[in-house]
Amino acid sequence: MNSRKFYFPLAALLFLAAIPVQADVMYQCTDESGHKSFSNIKSSAKGAKCSAMDMGSPVSSPATKAATKTPTPATFPKVDDNAQKSRDTDRRRILESELTAEQKNLEQAKKDLAEQEATVLPNERMQYKGGGGISGGKVEERVQPFRDKVALHERNIEAIQKEISKLR
Repeated sequence: MNSRKFYFPLAALLFLAAIPVQADVMYQCTDESGHKSFSNIKSSAKGAKCSAMDMGSPVSSPATKAATKTPTPATFPKVDDNAQKSRDTDRRRILESELTAEQKNLEQAKKDLAEQEATVLPNERMQYKGGGGISGGKVEERVQPFRDKVALHERNIEAIQKEISKLR
C-alpha cells in the first residue's frame, strides 16, 4: 500500500521531466579571446559581448513556414530606390576593396610559404650518413602554419566573391 502512495507522484514527476523545454531567447556571447558560446543566460564575464538570438516558435516543416508567412505591415519603414541603390553601390565598393586586400594578403602568404619551404634550418637536417637529407616531420611542422594561412586567404577570397555575385 505504501508503494502505491509514491507511485502517482513519481509518475507525475517523470511526466513533467519529459516535457521539452524551449528557450524563447538564446544569447551568443564572444569573450575577449574570440571564443563563442551559446546560452539562454546572458554572460556576465568581463569583456564578453553578447547578442540576443530570438528562437521564436518551435521548428516546423518548410511547407508550414511558407503557409504561415505574413506580409510586411503597411507601417513598416521603406527605403526609396535611390537610397537602396546607393547602399548596394557602397556594399559592392567595400566588398571589392576587401577582395583586393585579401588577394594581396594571399600573394604575401604564398611568398612566405615558398620562402619557408625553401629554407632548411640546421636542426631539421637528418643525422645519418653525413646529414645531407631533410627531415620531413620537422619541416612539415614548421611550414604547416604558412599553408594554413594561404588556405585561409583562399577561403576568404571565395566567400567575398560569393557575396559579390549575390549583389543586384
